Amino acid sequence: MKAIVFTRYGPPEVLQLKEVEKPIPKDNEVLVQVCASSVNPYDYHSMRASPFLVRLILGFTRPKYGGLGADVAGRVEAVGRGVTRFHPGDQVFGRCAGGFAEYTAVPEDDLVLKPANVSFDLAAAAPMAALTALKGLRDQGKIRPGQKVLINGASGGVGTFAVQIAKTLGAEVTGVCSARNLDLVRSIGADHVIDYTREDFGRSGLRYDLILSAVPDLKRSISSFKRALNPDGICVIVGLSTMRQLFRALLVGGWVSRTGSRKIGVMMMRPDLKDLLVVQELLGAGKVVPVIDRRYTLAEVPDAVRYIEEGHARGKVVVSVNQEAPRNP
Repeated sequence: MKAIVFTRYGPPEVLQLKEVEKPIPKDNEVLVQVCASSVNPYDYHSMRASPFLVRLILGFTRPKYGGLGADVAGRVEAVGRGVTRFHPGDQVFGRCAGGFAEYTAVPEDDLVLKPANVSFDLAAAAPMAALTALKGLRDQGKIRPGQKVLINGASGGVGTFAVQIAKTLGAEVTGVCSARNLDLVRSIGADHVIDYTREDFGRSGLRYDLILSAVPDLKRSISSFKRALNPDGICVIVGLSTMRQLFRALLVGGWVSRTGSRKIGVMMMRPDLKDLLVVQELLGAGKVVPVIDRRYTLAEVPDAVRYIEEGHARGKVVVSVNQEAPRNP
């Protein structure tokens, strides 16, 4: 089978399309014929081993596992002998390791059935980004109906899901994005929008019960988030791209949380099957509709990762594998 692999860390040029052995599912795994995957910041952080802590997980000098792609949607090809929830031919989606391939073996509990009314592309766009938004808002952010919620980076992958999920949970949502994306963020349900190139929400005087920051906002200080929170407000930071950002959020955010009523923390909660079932329900009911910016073929994954790394994608970038892939303009 064909798969994207990399044997050293570096820029998108290290990603290669190669013939590799088709995986054999373990007892608790499902072999999925991949129809679509999607690109996340996780992919380029893994590719570049940045921040440095990535090396402690993936391999210090070179990647132990040379695959990429954390989202998958496709058809069940075979199941391990311990699998009870799926059968060959089922259409599924979920989390994986190695979604940029023609086939991938996935633990049973990382998959759910794809709603019949949702395409493979839309399903593949959801898992990592939607689960991050859900966990950040509902579990770490303790969102409640009627709260004023601000989504920083509202036009990105996590942000577009966060706006829609926050609305389904009854919040009044303000989305922060660039001027070119204001209409997009309004169209997915935001009650208010802020053009960050013209207005700094940290200095506007407005206060929010919950802030989800889903963008690597390199210039924003922790005190800026604090100023924008109501007493007892919570800020959940998702978009972190450097060690400096991580330590600042952990140390300064931790100090703010310990010394006052406002809470500022880094998103660290792991999703499980119950969370994926919630995403399945939201997609099937049409309450959350993934925003897709561009589609690429498997051979074009280096270009797709490069585009995501530039930081200007509107919603998600999808990789079409065992299906026809529309060309981008």
